[in-house]
Amino acid sequence: MTAAVVAIGVTTAPWLVAVLAPGFHGGKRDLTVQLVRILFPGVGLLVLSAWCLGVLNSHRRFFLSYAAPVIWNLAIIVVTLLPGIGAAPERIVVFTAWGALAGSLLQFAIQFPEARRLLGGFRPSLDAGDAGVRTVLANFGPAFVSRGVAQISAFVDAILASLLPTGAVAALMNAQLLYTLPVSLFGMSVAAAELPELSDAAGQGDSAHAVLRERLERAMRQVTFFVVPSAIAFLALGQVIAAAVFQTGRFTADDARYVWMILIGATVGLLATTLARLYASAWYALQEAKRPMRFALIRVGLTIGLGYFSAVHLPGLLGVERRWGAVGLTASAGVAGWLEFALLRRSLHARIGAARLPAAHLARLWGAGLVAAVVGWGMLLLVQGQLGPVLRAVLVLGAFGTVYILMAWQLGIETARELVGRLRRT
Repeated sequence: MTAAVVAIGVTTAPWLVAVLAPGFHGGKRDLTVQLVRILFPGVGLLVLSAWCLGVLNSHRRFFLSYAAPVIWNLAIIVVTLLPGIGAAPERIVVFTAWGALAGSLLQFAIQFPEARRLLGGFRPSLDAGDAGVRTVLANFGPAFVSRGVAQISAFVDAILASLLPTGAVAALMNAQLLYTLPVSLFGMSVAAAELPELSDAAGQGDSAHAVLRERLERAMRQVTFFVVPSAIAFLALGQVIAAAVFQTGRFTADDARYVWMILIGATVGLLATTLARLYASAWYALQEAKRPMRFALIRVGLTIGLGYFSAVHLPGLLGVERRWGAVGLTASAGVAGWLEFALLRRSLHARIGAARLPAAHLARLWGAGLVAAVVGWGMLLLVQGQLGPVLRAVLVLGAFGTVYILMAWQLGIETARELVGRLRRT
């Protein structure tokens, strides 16, 4: 099936580009078609890699499946550098696409031997008479939609950004690389790690709901400990982060500020998006995949409607340049993310009872983060104009992170105390 999808994608690349990037014309469109044809086989390999991840996670082997993407990124970096300094941007981006394809192959190759060992002797089968196969087939569509809502929203944003002036799509993609990092590291990873435990809890008879609530509350405390400072860092220090990651060659300080503004829009829904992954995992543990799917579809519909208005019409109404519509895109996606989270939480609480995240806990996290942001800004003012973007980010973000952890530790945040305890033992 994956091979068929890849073949269709490669063959129909010109039509896909016309639908997904209607604002691209001429050479930009031709280059995009070439990139799509290179990247589609890599997507197929990533599907196989995701299968390995599922096998490893179900056996509670999390390290390899989440370390393998590092190789994917390294392959992209290495191959991107091959054309050398001064190469045409069009040539560099083609090499980057080939790097992504090579990285996808490596990511699958690293995980497959361990996944195969854990399965022992296995034979792929689509025998609908098998109960396990029937469960997978029944849940595939709903899980695909609900788990892929972030990617679907990103596609929608890219389509709408193509209607904005040149540079908006690139800036949006750069911002997405940054704000999806905490979603993946602290939202999706914790949700994936909790899914086997939540599934076990769901089968514990009369005590199942109490255990589910306890697991959810613990996971929410972990997620918020990391996501709250991520949101504050994007809000207060996003320019420093964007400059450190992207400011080389033609990427200027003005470009970094543009990415920062888009990041500010993205922070609107950062916490909701990460917590929603936990609630969706709880529904999967309860063998309910259709409910998260319905809420995900509502989110996508709202993202499209709000995104189109915010990107295309709102800049004119506010009297600002059209390129600032990209900020409206990420902010509107965040609003839709909060609606999805609210629907997931309300329905799950009706099923298992309220899993509470104390307001005092969040207040302490935000307080620690705001104090850390003030210290980070103070460090930025001290080193501004004296250091390069990378070293400046190390000092500024280092001060921010250190103060946040120490403040959270002093305020009695459990995750901070565990982290400080581990550091003391090393």
